[in-house]
Amino acid sequence: MAQNFAHGNYSHSQRKVKNTGGGAPRRPDDRLRRTLSQNFLVDGHAVELLVKTADPVGLVLEPGAGQGAVTLALAEAGARVVGYELDPRLASMLAARTRRHPRIKVVRDDFTAARAPREPFAVVGNIPYSITSEIVDWCLRAPALTSATLLTQREYARKRTGDCGRWSLVTVESWPWFSWRLGGTVDRVSFRPVPSVDSAILRIDRRPQPLVEEFAGWQELVELGFGGVGGSLGASLATRYDGVGRALAAAGIASDALVGHVHPDQWITLWERLHR
Repeated sequence: MAQNFAHGNYSHSQRKVKNTGGGAPRRPDDRLRRTLSQNFLVDGHAVELLVKTADPVGLVLEPGAGQGAVTLALAEAGARVVGYELDPRLASMLAARTRRHPRIKVVRDDFTAARAPREPFAVVGNIPYSITSEIVDWCLRAPALTSATLLTQREYARKRTGDCGRWSLVTVESWPWFSWRLGGTVDRVSFRPVPSVDSAILRIDRRPQPLVEEFAGWQELVELGFGGVGGSLGASLATRYDGVGRALAAAGIASDALVGHVHPDQWITLWERLHR
């Protein structure tokens, strides 16, 4: 069964600014920037931090190449970069700027609609806030992806990596196949135009060997636990599994623990105990 970690949770998208009719009319390029949620990374130290965290080797796909700051830095680090840019004006400018660079290819297209390469590859980029979850979902579904290093809203990165003290469904469900790590924070003033929130680097790595072999059974367990039946993880799991109390104890989970407070590694122990 193909792995599909998508749950359509786009709640951390950047809010679009409404035009109330006051002030000067927006230029076409300004309207397009807002539609595509474009905030360009202009801080060289932030670019360096992103590329250093990515440690690019081989083929790298970049969602939202924009003005090319990250594109050029990745290529200078030795990667073969395919930069996706949906804005036709920016795509044309970047393609012209890099046409003689042997390790850069610019594609005017929607990254989330692209076909994933068959060879091993990484994804690195300062991604649009408004489609963060869609890009993450694309990465998790790509069989040959080795890692994704993404500059996202800091709130999103913290929630996906448990830094807020809670764990999300997407993280737990993908945990046997992917590790999630919170990288450095990038201040909002590092972007133009300046967004309303800070960003952070989210690093997702495919594990060399999965912690669980059976995706369908794992997905059933995790989604039942997150289903909210009974008010606690134990109560939810007890609606379908026997020996839940012993499994919770083996994993070091309180009998009344809320599902979001359970570490993904504890879920692995639950799986092993309940599927013996």
